[in-house]
Amino acid sequence: MKGLIEAINAENLKSEVPQFNVGDTVKVGFKIIEGGKERVQNFEGIVIAKRNGGISETFTVRHISYGVGVEKTYPLHSPKIASITVVRKGKVRRAKLYYLRERTGKAARVKEKI
Repeated sequence: MKGLIEAINAENLKSEVPQFNVGDTVKVGFKIIEGGKERVQNFEGIVIAKRNGGISETFTVRHISYGVGVEKTYPLHSPKIASITVVRKGKVRRAKLYYLRERTGKAARVKEKI
């Protein structure tokens, strides 16, 4: 039974997953179906958390939209994710950046890794 589950998980893993970490600014292209049409909607923000591994790996992206913080959690190996593009690498010393939730403006910036 365990071998069957592992085989199904391995079959559904994406082969081309970009390398990104917490603190990086990424642009996620998410497939949305409206009516009969399918389009890709981009969501750009800072990765504040990554969790688990394998098929159930997720990452949380946060950005400020019209003064309101917006967070979205995406499954990494979901077929609805069209693309993940790393815009800039961030230099952080934490595994989870939940402290950014209380910060706005310049205080919410993350230094760029050179």
